[in-house]
Amino acid sequence: MDHTLLETFGNPAEQDYLINIELPEFTALCPITGNPDFATINVSYIPDKFCIELKSIKLFINSYRNDGVFHEAVTNEIFRILSEKLEPKFLRVIGDFSRRGNVKTVVTVKKEYKPFTNVDIPEYIPNEI
Repeated sequence: MDHTLLETFGNPAEQDYLINIELPEFTALCPITGNPDFATINVSYIPDKFCIELKSIKLFINSYRNDGVFHEAVTNEIFRILSEKLEPKFLRVIGDFSRRGNVKTVVTVKKEYKPFTNVDIPEYIPNEI
């Protein structure tokens, strides 16, 4: 994927805080059948020095549209790229894939964080399970 689509800006705050981003229009192709896969990608992070610019993450996520990728691989790839770009204190990426052929997949990848302050990191519970 083209990481250059991802833009960051300096974290405007000194205290720890949680940012949640929901990207409900993720699409890619099944690498076996070529059928489309649909998902909501949920990103939660506690920034250190950088925050992600929202339009850029939308364009980045949309760039997967014609790629043949497994659910597990793409969720881990998105996590890796965001982790490299942001270097956050905490990062969680969840690929909540739509049901297809009686199969529902939710893939969660996260980097743990032991906060110095009290930042509530809620568990994610997919709507369709």
